[in-house]
Amino acid sequence: MLFLHEVHQVKGAAEEEFEAAFRDEWMPVLGKSEDARLLWYCHHAHGSGPAYNVVTITALRDGAAWEDLARRIQRGDLQAWARRVDELRHDLTGKLLFGVSWSPMGELDLASVPVDGASHELSIYMEDTGWPHAAIDDYVEFWGKGYYEPMKERAAGLLDIQAVFQVAFGTGHRKEAILMQKIVSDRALLHLLTHDTDPEHRRPGQFMHDALAYRDRWESKLLRTSSWSPLY
Repeated sequence: MLFLHEVHQVKGAAEEEFEAAFRDEWMPVLGKSEDARLLWYCHHAHGSGPAYNVVTITALRDGAAWEDLARRIQRGDLQAWARRVDELRHDLTGKLLFGVSWSPMGELDLASVPVDGASHELSIYMEDTGWPHAAIDDYVEFWGKGYYEPMKERAAGLLDIQAVFQVAFGTGHRKEAILMQKIVSDRALLHLLTHDTDPEHRRPGQFMHDALAYRDRWESKLLRTSSWSPLY
């Protein structure tokens, strides 16, 4: 399975029209087959990043499903839609991702992903992207053993790690991996934003210390799901 990760720099005055194009057209069109589904439609949480930036993640069954969708956009039934959407944004950057072997999402059942646009509560995700100086395989393995497994053992905390991705060969940075993590405690998030890292968490044996052996370049984004985002 492949995941198409896109960052859209939307024109401010076209924000609602752009969202409607994904909610009322892109999502239902993908829902007509079992080859692809829109998973997340997220805004940068206000005050936490560039204005009018939208992040979408679309799941594709395999490479053939990606090629079919790409050709439909280039010269098929989705060409007019793509042309119109291009006029609603300043720019778009995209990349294809694979789920890592231990990603909690596993092999997603695409047929189970909603396409009805039903409204629900909003949620906040922390999207962490890391660019390791170590081998990407070693970094992903460390993430699993040094971050995901300890997080899973804790009954409560700040984050629920829902998916972990690695950039597919030839579609972006070679050494890049992404965590999609739902915020489950607003109080813990507020503490994180308003306090320095506790000294005990910077000691050997702690993730924040040991991770420096693999990377010291990483980025966190706070993303807010739309009220109709299939996953939230």
